[in-house]
Amino acid sequence: YDGSSTGQAPGEDSEVILYPQAIFKDPFRGGNNILVICDAYTPAGEPIPTNKRHKAAEIFSNPKVASEVPWFGIEQEYTLLQPNVQWPLGWPVGAYPGPQGPYYCGVGADKSFGRDISDAHYKACLYAGINISGTNGEVMPGQWEFQVGPSVGIEAGDHIWCARYLLERITEQAGVVLTLDPKPIEGDWNGAGCHTNYSTKTMREDGGFEVIKKAILNLSLRHKEHISAYGEGN
Repeated sequence: YDGSSTGQAPGEDSEVILYPQAIFKDPFRGGNNILVICDAYTPAGEPIPTNKRHKAAEIFSNPKVASEVPWFGIEQEYTLLQPNVQWPLGWPVGAYPGPQGPYYCGVGADKSFGRDISDAHYKACLYAGINISGTNGEVMPGQWEFQVGPSVGIEAGDHIWCARYLLERITEQAGVVLTLDPKPIEGDWNGAGCHTNYSTKTMREDGGFEVIKKAILNLSLRHKEHISAYGEGN
C-alpha cells in the first residue's frame, strides 16, 4: 500500500509491503470472506518503524520464552461518545449523570448505555474466532469492557487488535464514536485502561508465587520506561 498516505513512508519511496500473519472469519460479509492481520515491511524486507509485531514475534519464538507458554488475559476498557458533541453516551449534553456506583455491571435504561454495541461486538468476535471471554458495563456510564484470553504469546496481540477493529466497525455502524483514551473525562470519573494479566508456566506451577514476586521486582526497575511506551495519556 501507499505508506506516504499514512505517514509510514516517504513520498519518493512509498511502497509498503503487507505480510499476512493471522486470519479471522469476517462477521460483516460472512461466507468465505476473511479478515487478515498483517504487519508491514519495506520492499527490502525490513520491518517499518511502526511494525512492533515483528520484534514481539521474535521474542515469542525464542525457545526459552516459548517453553514458558506465556499466557495473556487482556481487559480492554473503552468509552462510547455521542458523535456530534464528543460526550459520553447516555450523559446529558454538557452536563453530568448521577454519581458513579450503580453503573458497573448495571442493568436498566437509566444505568446501561450502549449494551447493544457491547453485545454485537461480543457476537462478532465469537463468529470471527477471536478468543473473547467476556464483556461488562464499567464504572463510568457509557464505558464498557471486553476481555480477550487467556491466549498464548503473539496470539494475544493479534486477537486484541482484531477485536478492536471489529469494535470500530460496529460503533461506526451504530453512529457512535469509540475512544480508548485512558482519561476521556477529567475529574472524579473512571479512567479506561487495557489491563494485562500475565503468567508463565513456572508461575503457574508449585512455588510460582516466588517467581511472580521476582518478576514484579524486575518490572519495577523500569516502570517509567514502560509507562512512556504505553500510549498517549498514560
